[in-house]
Formats: sequence, structure tokens, C-alpha cells
Amino acid sequence: MEEESTTIIVQRYLDVLPTDADAEAIIRELLDRAVGRLRLLCTNLLYRSYPRLRQPPLNVETDELLGGVVAGLLRALQTVRPQGVRQFFALATQHMRWQLNDLARRLDEQPAAAALPEAGVAAPPSSSDSCLSPHGRRMLGAIEGLPEVEREVFELVRIQGLTHGETATVVGVSEKTVQRRLNRARLLLAEQLADLSPPLSDTPTLPPGNTSAP
Repeated sequence: MEEESTTIIVQRYLDVLPTDADAEAIIRELLDRAVGRLRLLCTNLLYRSYPRLRQPPLNVETDELLGGVVAGLLRALQTVRPQGVRQFFALATQHMRWQLNDLARRLDEQPAAAALPEAGVAAPPSSSDSCLSPHGRRMLGAIEGLPEVEREVFELVRIQGLTHGETATVVGVSEKTVQRRLNRARLLLAEQLADLSPPLSDTPTLPPGNTSAP
């Protein structure tokens, strides 16, 4: 019910969003009403796909990521006009990924901090294990390579943690269609990643309630 209300509210704002650039007040109201769902999506992506960013030295928090995403959407929506809820949250998710990938890249480029022998403090772990292993990166690449409709459903359900019903509302299809697209995505991924031995600890974690086999 909460997701349906958010969907209806977001669509209402998108319907009245002016086509000219003088729309900042409406955009701010739209983002204010959508912030609950945006926070949930930020939390799921950060905790499930980028857990190392929550640890030193970055210590990224959900609200920090959310603030950057909202600021990015505020700028983007001055020129981009999503036609529906599906496009709006796809745009939001893209901004989340841009920010998280940028943070991960910067972390990987940081030199290891020097140890402090007099204090007996060891140097922190190498940045090479800061986010994803080669297997994890390969799996995320395979997800990115899925056909658009399958990738959208897979990310919403398996990475962002939405239920099948919530995903159906956001995408605008039936729950049966969501299940069919999810099964198709899983088959495609299984074919591409058949040589890997699951489970991989740093690949996207499956949310509770959506782990049934096809």
C-alpha cells in the first residue's frame, strides 16, 4: 500500500511537471514526497552491493548517499522529464550507481595508509579488496549486459529488494510478468556465469522472500 501511494504521488507530480526549466519548486516537492523510496533504494544498494564503502576510511552512510542523489536529481530534472514512475526511479538508480561507483573507484585508487609502528597500528587492508572481487565485478557486468526489461526487473527484485508486487507497480506490468522476466534473467545469468561456484559472498545478496527457484 505504501509503495502504491508513492507511485501514485510521484506520477501525479510527473504529470504536472512543466516542460520549461522554471520547475524547481515542483521538482523539490516531487523529491520530498519520493524521499522514503529513494532512501530505501540507497540503503539496499549500499548495504547489498557496496558494503565496503560503509567501512573506514569512507564510512558512507545512507543519508550521505541520499543527499548526493537528491542533489543530482534536482539538477537532472531541470532538463530531463521522466514520463512515468518507471523512468523516474530508473534515473534515480542510475545516479545512485554513478555515486557509488565513483566512491569505489576513488577508494581503489587510494594508496594504503602508512602503518604507525610506535602505536602498534597496522595498515588498513589493501583497497583491492575494498568492494568487489573479480567474480563480483564479473557478475555485476553480466547483470548490466542483460536485456533492458529483464535487467530492470532483476535489479528491482534481487538487488534493490522490492517485492514482486512492488516491482509490478513500478514497472507497470503484472506480477506474473515480473516473475517471467526474473526467471529469464536468472537463466541468462546462469548461462554466462556457469563456471562460477555460487554462492559468492560479495555478489548482490538476495532479499528475503524472493529466493524461490524458478
